[in-house]
Amino acid sequence: MINAEPRSANQLAEERTDLATRRTLMAADRTLMAWIRTALSMISFGFTIYKVLEGFAEAGVHLAHPHTPRSVGLFLTGMGTVSMVMGTVEFWRTLVGLRGSQPVSVWRPAFFIALVMALSGCFVFLSIVIRLL
Repeated sequence: MINAEPRSANQLAEERTDLATRRTLMAADRTLMAWIRTALSMISFGFTIYKVLEGFAEAGVHLAHPHTPRSVGLFLTGMGTVSMVMGTVEFWRTLVGLRGSQPVSVWRPAFFIALVMALSGCFVFLSIVIRLL
């Protein structure tokens, strides 16, 4: 039989706090990944609609409103980019709140991907505005 020393109430509380911080951190990661999926869907769908409708217009198909491809593409890519920035800010604020009780690194994989997605969304949005792509 192993003789286990009884742990003090402080030790148990610290262990529970550490586990609660880990669970909160994992929940924040999952939430940020959901923001990433949503933003990726909106940005890619907006860019695809832009290119398809622009292709129709170039092929001679008459569109009711000539600026429809650009407007729809800008709206969806803009919303995707804004949602990515909002999700990243929310994640950042959660981690700053967690830092008050435990040391938490901000540079997590989901955060890095969110930054890349926000920059990509800005690039796609600007490329539609200046007709780069």
